[in-house]
Amino acid sequence: MLQPVISPLPSKPPFGTPFIVNGARLEALVDGALWWPDHGMLIVSDMHLEKGSAFAARGVLLPPYDSAVTLARLEALIARVRPATVVALGDSFHDLGAGERMAGPDVLRLQALAARTHWIWVEGNHDPAPPNFFAGVRTNEVLLGPLTLRHEPQLAPKPGEIAGHLHPCARVKSDVGRHVRAKCFATDGTRLIMPSFGAFTGNLNVRDEAFDPLFPRGCGALVIGKQRVYSVPGKRLVMDGG
Repeated sequence: MLQPVISPLPSKPPFGTPFIVNGARLEALVDGALWWPDHGMLIVSDMHLEKGSAFAARGVLLPPYDSAVTLARLEALIARVRPATVVALGDSFHDLGAGERMAGPDVLRLQALAARTHWIWVEGNHDPAPPNFFAGVRTNEVLLGPLTLRHEPQLAPKPGEIAGHLHPCARVKSDVGRHVRAKCFATDGTRLIMPSFGAFTGNLNVRDEAFDPLFPRGCGALVIGKQRVYSVPGKRLVMDGG
């Protein structure tokens, strides 16, 4: 458990869609990351680096470029928001051998990114021991102000919890009867489930029963569009195939 002491930073123009979780002012970014402006903190979850090579080792051939694509997106995002701290919220690597399978240029890119800021690796179920040849602090959760950052959401009510693991997406019914399905942030204002940041990650509809214990009164979604994040109330969210 990590309790970083981070001084508030001067305010910047919003980078994304503002919203509140347990009193903390946050911004949902179109990149699928979370920005906490008061602390200059950028949070990304479920990158699953080297998922492609893990599948290839089992005979499922996928293009071997997922790590490069994911890291390029992360590199551009860090250059844009210039965070003081980056929190990788678990399952940054697809398995315990992912670091050794990474291509040399990808290793160097991630080493440079992790050394550039105060970097925190939160342990996930896929990577309980992230590779130690990348800079940064390793911990199971981060406590800061009204928020607790961890990988797997707890089933009991947890005000202020920011978690990943479930890879939420939303299927939205429009006024003209069409449907849109996209990654999303799931929240009821007291806690938040992050979307996955990785290039090869699947997604779970927020109306799936796996979310029911986390949001017993339902939740809304911050749905990631092409150019911005849209706040969508729960009544407009539908099951896949519904």
